[in-house]
Amino acid sequence: MALEIAKLEEDLSVRHKNELDSLQNDSSKESHQEVDVTKEMESVSITPDERGSHFQVSKAQKRRDKKAARDKKREQRIAEAELENVHSARNMEAEKLKEILATRGLSIKEITPDGHCLYNAIADQLSRRNQQTGMQTVRKLAADYMLSHQDEFLPFLTDAKTGQLYTPDQFVHYCEEITDTASWGGHLEIQALSQALKLPIEVYQANAPVLRIGEEYDDRPLLLSYHHHEYGLGEHYNSVIPTEECVDS
Repeated sequence: MALEIAKLEEDLSVRHKNELDSLQNDSSKESHQEVDVTKEMESVSITPDERGSHFQVSKAQKRRDKKAARDKKREQRIAEAELENVHSARNMEAEKLKEILATRGLSIKEITPDGHCLYNAIADQLSRRNQQTGMQTVRKLAADYMLSHQDEFLPFLTDAKTGQLYTPDQFVHYCEEITDTASWGGHLEIQALSQALKLPIEVYQANAPVLRIGEEYDDRPLLLSYHHHEYGLGEHYNSVIPTEECVDS
């Protein structure tokens, strides 16, 4: 009986040992698996620098894409505007005037559209006759002539607000603006300059006959071109010269 009990205790001890070993082996395997998984995660993890770099690249790419889209739209608008300009009043006027001048062996010399265009165009014409005259001198010449011949010009000037003829004081102020500001010059100023210079002046236009002022003078006329649609600001004057002089201008 004692031998049987001892045998049972030994078997139980062995079984417990085997079970304990089995549990330890399983625990060791799980531990190794966790370590392996952790290592794999570490191997594919993204560092903070890498995350920032990826974010920056993405943000920069978006900016580039937006800029490219804006540029494309801008180019498209320019192309549409150019296509529209082919048939615009400005382009049609320019082409017609070019043809009119070409039949006379003449071409346009561009004058800056800054409010002084008429006076600079006259100064350019005078310089071709070896009369070196500045724009400001031409302005003063027109103003002085108008002031000294008030009766010839006052009846053609009206107040834009009231529609009434200028008073003498308003007329004086008008002439002062010719001298002191960049006020635009027109038909009256051309007439005054023709009389003051004692020279005829011809103004070429696309949609009207040549305007001839000062025909009582026998000298060669000063040549101008009038552009109604040239610039957004409105009317404009250029100097007109022989085509062969264009290269030297």
